[in-house]
Amino acid sequence: MKKEFDPEMHSAEHILNQTMNRMFDCGRCFAAHIEKKKSKCDYHYHRDLSDDEIKEIEKRVNDTIDADLAVTEEYIRMEEAKCYYNVERLPSDAGGKIRIVKIGDYDACPCIGPHVSSTKKIGGFRITSTSFEKGTLRIRFKLSKPENKGKSRGRS
Repeated sequence: MKKEFDPEMHSAEHILNQTMNRMFDCGRCFAAHIEKKKSKCDYHYHRDLSDDEIKEIEKRVNDTIDADLAVTEEYIRMEEAKCYYNVERLPSDAGGKIRIVKIGDYDACPCIGPHVSSTKKIGGFRITSTSFEKGTLRIRFKLSKPENKGKSRGRS
């Protein structure tokens, strides 16, 4: 059975990855489980996050969503992609052209999944929990529908 991607959640993952890299210089997640109801991303890091850091991540992700950035794609040659992106996770038979998904000027990376056309379509982002074990920081998160966005912000 082919894996079904949720465009809203998958686009939120891209924004979370870029936010984590900008705040903590930890790179993109090395493992993720993206589902419609809840998702998680695992990062190589040395500790758990503080409550203030979690609030700041949520704020930055939601601010990026609120910015109504266009989500676009372009195809570039594999040789060019290697110069700008980590292509280690691409399959060996990925081909000569690689799809790059861009979220405004906030994020760009190789990706095969479906995405929203604009960040405003993602909804509200909320971290439900974090944990740290043996060099892995796990962030669990949910989204609210765009019309319910204000109701689910922040931790509960």
